[in-house]
Amino acid sequence: MEQEYRTDQDTKRNANRAIFASAIGSMIEWYDFYIYGLMAATIFGKLFFPQANAYSATLLALSTFFVGFAIRPVGAVIFGHFGDRLGRKATLVATLLLMGVSTVLIGLVPTYDQIGVWGAVAITILRTLQGLGVGGEWGGAVAVATEWGTLNKSRGFAGSWAQFGSPLGLLTALLVLTAVNSFGSSAWFETIGWRIPFLVSVVLIGIGFWIRLGILETMAFKNMEAKGTVEKAPVAVAIKHYWREILLICGIRSGQHAAFYLFSTFVLSYGVGTLHLSRDLLFNALLLACFVSLGTVLFFGHLSDRIGRRTMYIIGAVTLAIFAFPYYAMLETGSPVIVVIAIVLSLVVHDMSYGPQPAFVAEAFPPHVRYSGSSLGYQLSSLTAGGPAPLIATWLLHDFGTIYAVSIYLAGLAIIAAICAIFVPDKYRTNYNSAVPSEKLSQAEVIA
Repeated sequence: MEQEYRTDQDTKRNANRAIFASAIGSMIEWYDFYIYGLMAATIFGKLFFPQANAYSATLLALSTFFVGFAIRPVGAVIFGHFGDRLGRKATLVATLLLMGVSTVLIGLVPTYDQIGVWGAVAITILRTLQGLGVGGEWGGAVAVATEWGTLNKSRGFAGSWAQFGSPLGLLTALLVLTAVNSFGSSAWFETIGWRIPFLVSVVLIGIGFWIRLGILETMAFKNMEAKGTVEKAPVAVAIKHYWREILLICGIRSGQHAAFYLFSTFVLSYGVGTLHLSRDLLFNALLLACFVSLGTVLFFGHLSDRIGRRTMYIIGAVTLAIFAFPYYAMLETGSPVIVVIAIVLSLVVHDMSYGPQPAFVAEAFPPHVRYSGSSLGYQLSSLTAGGPAPLIATWLLHDFGTIYAVSIYLAGLAIIAAICAIFVPDKYRTNYNSAVPSEKLSQAEVIA
């Protein structure tokens, strides 16, 4: 049955539905991404690079993890073009399918013992496809969640639901891994069990596909179609006219992006391999942290609607720079209680920047290049911070012999983020969407 924008009440209902779809879709894609990261930090070195020593195997496994980050800007270009050219909805369905199918196929890849080096080649290729999907996901998810006139005074909170999908995806990944890990022996997990979380993704794909098909195109994009302001080459326009904003967005992402993967991925390899902490302890601590993060990411997004995006972001970046030192000191105590507190606090501190981030980034670009510009700026930090972070942290720890080298690295990135945030205009009180479809639209033209 055809759906139309009829009344303000309908519009609000459609906006809420879009926010829900953004959160659930993001959760599914992040589940896929985190499953790979958690496996790379724990057992992929042994399964696909057994010929290397433990240190080299970990680096090699994390290198395949980095590949998914390196390709993200390419995904931002490809899907940013289609998202600004053809619409947010169809593009998000495509990214979901690409990500999900790649994840399921990873669960079917033979290990080194079965086909030698070709197993590593296969997961690297599939990891590349995963990265393409994630690269095109975020900009669209944020646009879908915020481009509604009824949300003009609560864009920070609405946008934070796209981020809500991240801890929810990590939480789901950890729950599935914990369940599978407790089902059989370590030998069983390393032969069969590790594949199950990847294969479970086929169910999530179906759910996400159904949800995203049910949303309407955003009002902002329908207005562009009606007014003839849809760009033929949005990526080129974004780079030509908004290159400064793209670079600043990459900069403000630096601390938060690196922090998340150090707090969720590197902590596993460091905790198990160096501190000899129980893997179950770390998994359970991350589970608790994710539960807390489900609330804090929304809280800080909401707070940015009150005090401003830039103010909230700078507070978060400075807090992260300070926290980088006591965080590792708490882990090194080896005390289970203190370790759990450190891991829970790490995501709370991270969310101070992560919650307001979607609206802060999206508001830097006008609708005709919003998908392209926000995706490019957001995903470029995959090359400068997020992707290299576990690799650089592993190298710093190995070469300097102290975890505080990692603290200095993280604090430096957080300071860069705070400086860049100063130069990003704070438009949290501006109306960047039309409240209703253009008067040029007939009822037939606003059909989703």
